[in-house]
Amino acid sequence: MWEAYKKGFRAYLQLEKSLSDNSVEAYLHDIEKLTQFLESAGRQPSPADLELPELQGFLKWINQLGMSPHSQARMISGIRSFYKYCLMEQIVKNDPTTLLEAPKLKRALPDVLSFDEIEQIISCIDLSTPEGTRNKAILETMYSCGLRVSEVVNLRLSCLYFDVGFVRVIGKGDKERLVPIGSSAVKYINIYRESVRALMRPKPGNDDIVFLNRRGSKLTRVMIFVLLKDLVSRAGIAKRISPHTFRHSFATHLVEGGADLRAVQEMLGHESITTTEIYTHLDREYLRETLHQYHPAFK
Repeated sequence: MWEAYKKGFRAYLQLEKSLSDNSVEAYLHDIEKLTQFLESAGRQPSPADLELPELQGFLKWINQLGMSPHSQARMISGIRSFYKYCLMEQIVKNDPTTLLEAPKLKRALPDVLSFDEIEQIISCIDLSTPEGTRNKAILETMYSCGLRVSEVVNLRLSCLYFDVGFVRVIGKGDKERLVPIGSSAVKYINIYRESVRALMRPKPGNDDIVFLNRRGSKLTRVMIFVLLKDLVSRAGIAKRISPHTFRHSFATHLVEGGADLRAVQEMLGHESITTTEIYTHLDREYLRETLHQYHPAFK
């Protein structure tokens, strides 16, 4: 019964929301899990007939399956998106997910690197090799622009506008944004282009890709993870570091320096300002000083 709805939902996610194949499959998996629950309960109501108690029963069921609170919350988000589509298409008149409560999640703040630690990591790169020259350009770009790892491996030569100090980035859902790039990143990309990349023969389809491996192909996301893990180990930094840490550090340093949250949202390519707020944690000492300075009870 639900197959036609799933098919329509897939088209909506692909065409209207421009989501990646992986994201589309994740959303459809959420709906598949819901229909699986309904079948196991001996019920097969249409989306319009589904009511809040049944959705609450579904929540209880996935909890009993041992699903983590984070996975449960993500699944509820997928079902809410499905009902948003159903309302738009007038498949349903009411949204039963409105009063559905997702499990409360703790917002774990990822580790952040200080500017000195970032310099320390980058200084461990062996610049005597072509790969080292490339890697320095990669990390300088990641920190300068706050790029996702997928965005840096897909960065294109045709998207570098160094004359005006910007790069054009293709982010999630193929959404494009212009991001300012610092002079240090520009310098090391140019060194890499002139001394390493100019001597390479890119494989077909990779002519416009900025960062290439030694075989002339686009780098993988895993390669960036491995590269960074090795450098962090060499630098002796005992933090959980991933390429995303550079993005997080970029945003944190901007906000701590007084940057406007909307500007940071634009540079990071976040659809919602609430996502950007994750990157605005301030250290406890700063909060304590603020209270002492402004709150009458602390004076």
